[in-house]
Amino acid sequence: MSNLPRFNIVHSLKTSSYFLVAALCLLVAGDAHGKAASFADEIALSGSHSTDEIAADEKPEFNARKVIVDHVLDAYDWHLFDIGKREFSIPLPVILLYEGRMYVFLSSRFDHGYSAYKGFRVSKEGHNKGRAIRVLDDGITPDPEASFIYDFSITKNVLAVFISSVLLCLVFVKIGRRYKDADIYSTPKGLPAFFEPLILFVRDQIALLAIDRKHYKKFMPYLLTVFFFILLNNLLGLVPFFPGGANVTGSISVTFVLAMFTFFTTHWFANKTYWQHIFNMPGVPMFLKFPIPILPVIEIVGAFIKPFVLMIRLFANITAGHMVILSLTALIFVLGGVSIILGYLISPLTVLFLIFLNFLKILVAFLQAYIFTLFSAFFFGMAVPDEHH
Repeated sequence: MSNLPRFNIVHSLKTSSYFLVAALCLLVAGDAHGKAASFADEIALSGSHSTDEIAADEKPEFNARKVIVDHVLDAYDWHLFDIGKREFSIPLPVILLYEGRMYVFLSSRFDHGYSAYKGFRVSKEGHNKGRAIRVLDDGITPDPEASFIYDFSITKNVLAVFISSVLLCLVFVKIGRRYKDADIYSTPKGLPAFFEPLILFVRDQIALLAIDRKHYKKFMPYLLTVFFFILLNNLLGLVPFFPGGANVTGSISVTFVLAMFTFFTTHWFANKTYWQHIFNMPGVPMFLKFPIPILPVIEIVGAFIKPFVLMIRLFANITAGHMVILSLTALIFVLGGVSIILGYLISPLTVLFLIFLNFLKILVAFLQAYIFTLFSAFFFGMAVPDEHH
């Protein structure tokens, strides 16, 4: 295994920590739910608009659709486990800004979505499913005249982002110190020995493959950050207990922020050759550029489509994987509700499929981190072409 120069690794990991802090600020400042609730709800329900209103004092029985959708959506608390009809979860801070007034309380006030508090309630259905809405005095009926609610809550996905980012920062700092204290070409041990092949992989098979050797170093901190951030959250999403199980990279809000980082990084470092190819591409007939700028319009639209495709690809693949695994798990309980014999018969086959799919999901976790990082590197490489290209 070849050794990286000590300075390159230390500098890249240190700068990666700065990127993580910046990403945290953007994710928390924005609405953590975003539009993931309505988007994932449409995928799960396949256009169904049936209503299942639950009274405030009524606890539901097993509902496969609810379990699947609730898992892939964000939540105001972190569900741990159930004992009978009693739910145990970690309450999280709910921070709502409504009509100029700030409301701050713990999500336990919502009683897992069965109760209203201070005129707010978690919506059970519709395009606001899983989000806090304003309700009338009865505590159930949505207020049709309610104005927009600004939601800055520390939700399950936000807490998961905090946890994964802190873990990455601790690992990066520790590895950086190990390299700083070691000889330049000494054999790595411990954490550096585990992470160096991954760092070399990002450098050799992603950065150097897609970006010119003169420019790749300035993009390495971001590429390392996005690769390890997506990889860690994908793997944590497969862990069925705290602090795992959150659908971070399956949230459209998170993938949107990551795609925007790629978009702005691309155009911040873009050189004049890149901009020339967008607005006045050489070697192209003039009638395609003037007086009607057909080609420049196509290039500008393409610049926005690229990060959009990155966002949708990561979101759709991770969300679909979670839904398939949950659907197979729910099949046991659905058939068991029809007949206990059917439940027992389908269980061994379902468990075998689940084991296979979970191993496949581990592969997908690496694959999606690799694909997002690789395409980001390709966009960076196209932004810094040499003039003779």
